[in-house]
Amino acid sequence: MKVPAKTFALCIDNTDYRASLILGKVYRILPDLAAAKDDMVRIVDESDEDYLFHKDHFVFVDFPSAVKKKILALQGAP
Repeated sequence: MKVPAKTFALCIDNTDYRASLILGKVYRILPDLAAAKDDMVRIVDESDEDYLFHKDHFVFVDFPSAVKKKILALQGAP
């Protein structure tokens, strides 16, 4: 699998991860080439730590630059 070029992922399935992922929430993606080969994405989840999740839990989304900046600021990203 190619690494998603998107910076964000919308959670569409939190089965088995109800404490870590909230349905409908936008999460930040951290690039991880090794994980992408196994159809996994590295997501900063509800613990504010990054973990691997299968890509099927998400829809990859993109936003205009101003919106990206606002989301990252709200999530406390550098």
